[in-house]
Parts: sequence; structure tokens; C-alpha cells
Amino acid sequence: MSARIEDYALIGDLATAALVARDGSIDWLCWPGFDSDACFAALLGTPEHGRWRIAPKQPAVRVTRRYRPNTLILETTFETADGAVTLVDFMPPRALPRQDGESHLVRIVAGTRGRIAMHSELVLRFGYGATVPWVTRVDDSTIRAVAGPDMVALRSAVRMRGENFKTVADFTVTAGERLAFVLSYARSYHPLPEPIDAEAQCKATESFWTGWIGKNVISCPWDDAVCRSLITLKALTDVRTGGMVAAPTTSLPEQIGGPRNWDYRFCWLRDATFTLLALMNAGYYEEARMWRDWLMRAAAGSPRQIQIMYGIRGERRLSEWEVPWLPGYENSRPVRVGNAAHSQRQLDIFGEVMDALHQARQGGLGLVEAGWDLQRELLAYLETIWAEPDEGIWEVRGGRQHFTYSKVMAWAAFDRAVKSAESFNLPGPVARWRALREQIHVDICAHGFDPALGAFVRAYGSKELDASLLLLPAVGFLPPQDPRIRATVAAIEARLTVDGLVLRYDTATAADGLPPGEGVFLACSFWLADAYLMLGRKDDAVRLFERLLSLRNDVGLLSEQYDPRERRLIGNFPQAFSHLALVNTASNLGHHRKPAEQRSARSVDRKTARRLGVTEAY
Repeated sequence: MSARIEDYALIGDLATAALVARDGSIDWLCWPGFDSDACFAALLGTPEHGRWRIAPKQPAVRVTRRYRPNTLILETTFETADGAVTLVDFMPPRALPRQDGESHLVRIVAGTRGRIAMHSELVLRFGYGATVPWVTRVDDSTIRAVAGPDMVALRSAVRMRGENFKTVADFTVTAGERLAFVLSYARSYHPLPEPIDAEAQCKATESFWTGWIGKNVISCPWDDAVCRSLITLKALTDVRTGGMVAAPTTSLPEQIGGPRNWDYRFCWLRDATFTLLALMNAGYYEEARMWRDWLMRAAAGSPRQIQIMYGIRGERRLSEWEVPWLPGYENSRPVRVGNAAHSQRQLDIFGEVMDALHQARQGGLGLVEAGWDLQRELLAYLETIWAEPDEGIWEVRGGRQHFTYSKVMAWAAFDRAVKSAESFNLPGPVARWRALREQIHVDICAHGFDPALGAFVRAYGSKELDASLLLLPAVGFLPPQDPRIRATVAAIEARLTVDGLVLRYDTATAADGLPPGEGVFLACSFWLADAYLMLGRKDDAVRLFERLLSLRNDVGLLSEQYDPRERRLIGNFPQAFSHLALVNTASNLGHHRKPAEQRSARSVDRKTARRLGVTEAY
């Protein structure tokens, strides 16, 4: 039986990440990168598929844990009848000086009271738990494990021994004593990684994280939650490329025991504007610039070949395959590597790219001439396909439809083109873009709005709702006070919420190519809080926001979804989309720079406003 998803905490080095369970077991670790073969895959299988557990031999009567303040250093304290011991877990960030390509996972066992008998069990497996490496002893304190291109070295303060294809150690720790274990990765054709000073690296890692979070300029009543989310987002960002993975995991189910299990270790264009605004508003302009540059490199090339997602380095071929030897988290099959949705058509990404690059210019990241050339080519292609169906923001596998939100973001693409050209004196066929913007707006209002329901609907001709419709006022399609927006928010409240939290759509009635059933989507629930605020319902927005904060685990992390019936987190973990939404909603509520207003400001010109009967300055 796997630990509950909320029982895990994240550590990482800005190039890879690991999940540490409350019982001291590292059950998921991808080396040498976020999307690489897993050394440890016990989260999706069994301990025999790889893990590293350090814990007291005697059952703990109490386990507490925390992140060292404003860091990614995890401290888990076990209290037993014989005393207490703290397990300190961290990975020195790649930004710290060391040989390129190496990663180190450090575990320090610190005695705090009494004398505790401890046990360490390391099960090394490569290739998602399939490959048993060849293990040799280098000296009394070091072992080396090699299989194909991969090599891992473990340096330990205690004597280790081999036992049934495992590396184990039994030892005791007394109050005031600190014993270090360092697991280092390198390519097998490179020299054995040099030893590192675990205590010195701990201090340097703490200094790195506290210095980084000290740059945050968002000030609000929920500072702790915002800082933890920002640290999590930084941990999901590759320091070399600037790309941010949606999550460090694959195949954590959206429905326990079901097939909605996806690989999220990639970068989605749909996240572009959310990411950029969260980073810029928090004061992280270097990270925002790197994300902007990653986006431009990934999308570069023929507009006809633009994808909805890419690898952390901009890889395009993300072929999806199943891992039959892993039973999946709590027997949720299949386990998937890669994501077939990378080849889908999603019209919304054109609006996201255009909006992100417009916001980058507005935010002072500078003009990039090649970027505008790329944007014009994307718009030329969008002009030929905007009226066609697509798979939509949620990547349905049940066939293409005319999704309302997809059309709205096509509108946003031309809207941002007009605004960029006018604001920054950029060349382009602005009159044609204005005409297309107007044409798409009229089309959406005619076909994406259901007069009988009194609200916008998921797709043309549908009676279903979709949580993405909550973003219509945020992207500036219509002002929040428009009766159609008010009615749409009310309809989503009435028909698309469970216990006040928002579903993406009703999987029982919407044909998405999969069996029905999933949890509420946390990012969408934050969007509802944003919509409340734009409608002037601040008290409702604060209540919902604080309810969402209460769903975080004990160290402040959120997954993709939440199961209200079982009261547990589900989906890939931790989820960047959820934490981006948290940061942006906190910024909206905290009277800092408001992402919802930044995106929607002046998006409707005076002519369109008169046609719509809008009197507000949008």
C-alpha cells in the first residue's frame, strides 16, 4: 500500500527532484533530469522497484516534519520510546559550484535525544524499477552501482552491506551526533563523483534558498503560503533551460484505480501567461526572462508544427508508452511515460503565447525582434485554422470539438497582437487583426453562449459547462459585470462544484474518451476565487482561497486535484498549475499587482464596447 500523496514532500536541485514520504522513504527520484528514467519507482510499484528508507528500528510514537524556514531542506523528526532523531533531506542546488552533470542527494541523521537504533535500506533500480545495477564496494565507506549509462555512488558514515540485492546498514545515533549519507549520480563513463562535505553543503543550500526567497516582493496576509509555492515552482524549474515542468511525477491518478494517469514531467504552453505573471509580480524577472526565452525556443520553427507541450529542454517527440511491470499508484493502471497529447491541436495555445509575450513586453522584459516575427507567423497560421475544432485545453481523447475557451483564446491572440503593435510600434496588418478579433468575438457570442441556459457553454451546441469559462473576464473577453459572465459564474457554482470546489467539466456527461470520474481541479477552484473578486464578491473569494489553502499538506504542497469524498489529494504532485494559481490569487486578493486585471486591462476597444453595451473601461 503506497503512502497517501499528501504524505510526501519535495526536495530537488533545480535539475531533478525526489519525493520523500513521512516514514523516511524516498519513493520517487528521476536522475539525471526531471523526465529521465527513475532510480526509485516505489511510488508506482513496490519497494523492490527502488527506494531508500532511513528510519528508527523501533516504531515511532510520533512523527513530525517541516521544511527549514524558507528553504527546500526537509526535516523529519521521529520520536520513539528510546529518544528522538531528525532526518535532514536535501539536494544541493545545481546553481552551487560543482562538476557539471552531477547530482547529490544528502541525508543527515541527527540525534536529538537518547540513543536510537536505526536502519537504512537502499534498493537501487534504473529504468523505472526494471534494471538491477551491478554494485561494487569502492572502500569501507563507498559503494558504486552501474548499469548502462548510469552510475550512482553512495558514501556513508556507517558500514554498509549487501543483502538480497539491497544495500543495508544498521547503526545507532545518540543525542548530538550527526551521521551523513550522500547518494551521487554521474554518467557511468565519467569518473566517480568527488566526495562533498554534507554539512557545508547543507549550510550553502540553506543560504541559497533563503537568499532566493528574500527577493519575493509579494506582501499579503498569506505570505507563508506564497513563499512555499514560489519555492516549489523554483524547484520545478530547470536552472539550465528555464523550463518549468508541470510536476516531477508521472501517472499519479486523477481517480484512484482508474486510467486517468498521465506523465506531467513536461512544459505546457497553456501555463505560459500564468507562469510569467506569477514570476514577474513576485519580483523574479530573471526567472521570467528565462521562461520567456524557453518559450520562444520551444515554439520556434514552422507554426504548423507548434505543440501544446515540450520537454524541459524543448524536446518535441514525447511518445507515450506504458510500463507494464509497474502496477501503478494504488493499482491505478496504466503507468505511462511520455504524453500522446503532445501531438494534439489546441487553439488556446496561440492566445497563451501571444498573451505571455505581450505581458513580457509590458512587464519590462524587453523587446525581442525575432519573437515578434515568430508571433506574426503564428497569427498568420491561426487565421487559417481558428474556425476549426480542436481537442481543447483539457486534452480530451474523445474527438475534436468547437470548444468555447479555445475560440476565446484565438480571440485573445489577435487582441494581444493589436495591443502589442499599438503599444510598442511593432509592424503588422493591424486592421486585419482588428477585423479578425471582431469576427471571432461575434462568433463566440453567437455559438458559445446558450440563451436558454443564460451562460456560456463548454463547446458550440453543447449544454455542458467548463471551468475554463471562469477565465473569460480574466483574459478580457467580456468585463466581469456583463450579465453573461455573471450568469456563467453562477451556473458553474450550481452545476460544476462539489463541496464548493470546481470540477474541470462533468466527466459523466462530457465525451472525453475515458471512463467518468476524477477529483475537483485545484487550479480551477482558484480561478473561481479570482472570478468572485472580479465580481466584487471579495468575502466569497477570501473564504474559498483559505479553504483551498487548508487542502495543502502539512508542508504546504498541493497536487493537481482533490477528492472531496475521500478527503485526499490526487493527481501528479506537487503540481505547478495549482501553485501558480495560488500565487496569482494571493496577488489578486492582496492588493499587489493583480494578474487578473493585468491580463484583462483594456482588452475591449471602444467600438466593441459600444456594440456590447459595455460602459466600463475594458
